[in-house]
Amino acid sequence: MAASTVALWSCGLFFLTGLLTGVWKYVQIRGSDKARAHYYVDVAHRASLMYAFACLVLERFASLSVWPEWVNVLAVLASVLFFALAVGSYILHGAFKDTRNQLQKPHVFGSGFLPAWLMTAFMWALVAGEIGGFLVLFAGFAAA
Repeated sequence: MAASTVALWSCGLFFLTGLLTGVWKYVQIRGSDKARAHYYVDVAHRASLMYAFACLVLERFASLSVWPEWVNVLAVLASVLFFALAVGSYILHGAFKDTRNQLQKPHVFGSGFLPAWLMTAFMWALVAGEIGGFLVLFAGFAAA
């Protein structure tokens, strides 16, 4: 599968997730005395929409990259995987209504806690995956 196709499918899925979490957000706003959705429902909605458009950026750079297609596919997947994991965590926190700051210690997750080392490792992997994936595509574009 071409990197551009992966990026476009990802764009569509993130956009759909943004639309659906927007409905969830609206339902929560309607049912709230303060006319607010849970913090992470709002974050999931906005992040999904933002990542949909970020996938279009990845698609464009992948289509202009001189690297072999498998390199471009892996670069797109690296970024998209961490976009999806981030949105997934926001959706879970919104469903659990367990925290307003997933990075605050102790790291609450549902009725339990995540070890601090796990959050630190995940965040550094996210940084490497998202930035690294894009840098590969950007370098492929620059080399063109």
